[in-house]
Amino acid sequence: MVRPRFAKLPLAQQQAILRAALDEFAAHGFHDASLNRIIEAAGISKGSMYYYFDGKEDLFAHVARVEFVRVFAAVGPVALPTEPGPDAFWSGVEGYYRDSAAALATRPQLAALVRGWLAASDNPALARAQHEMEQAVTPWIERLLDAGRAVGAVRTDLPSGLLIAVALGMGRAMDTWLMAQPLEGTAPPPIGALVGMLRRALQP
Repeated sequence: MVRPRFAKLPLAQQQAILRAALDEFAAHGFHDASLNRIIEAAGISKGSMYYYFDGKEDLFAHVARVEFVRVFAAVGPVALPTEPGPDAFWSGVEGYYRDSAAALATRPQLAALVRGWLAASDNPALARAQHEMEQAVTPWIERLLDAGRAVGAVRTDLPSGLLIAVALGMGRAMDTWLMAQPLEGTAPPPIGALVGMLRRALQP
């Protein structure tokens, strides 16, 4: 985790470090990114960097968290249906996924960061960070599934924990595949088909 002393830096200096890190990770991915280039671009010493972060993994995970929170705030919550029925619920889920993909398409650096994040699970420290992030969104997924059950869109014959695990696993697989496709171009990403697979797994 980022060390508390980083939060005590002036906001402009925090932003300079995070911007330099985002530029480097987006351009080179996690494995090929250079901490020395980040340090040089941020205009700080190597000792200062290790004063704020344990290493490259720690910095990458923090940048990813900051950027993910930013895009989630921009997209907003899933628009839960005001009308009853499963179709309205799953239409809201599909709309949220489309909005998220559109947000990534307008921010190529963020899209590159997400690709690097998904590809870095072979690193134990980043795998732990990914697990922590999944744990952080679990209550949100549980509330969404509860809303789906209330309108008959989500099955009730299996434990909630299993359905959450299915949603997380399928979501990761779908995100990994989607991020390997061009987000811009004449052919829109098949969001409807992806959400349709999730629906078939979770619906009654």
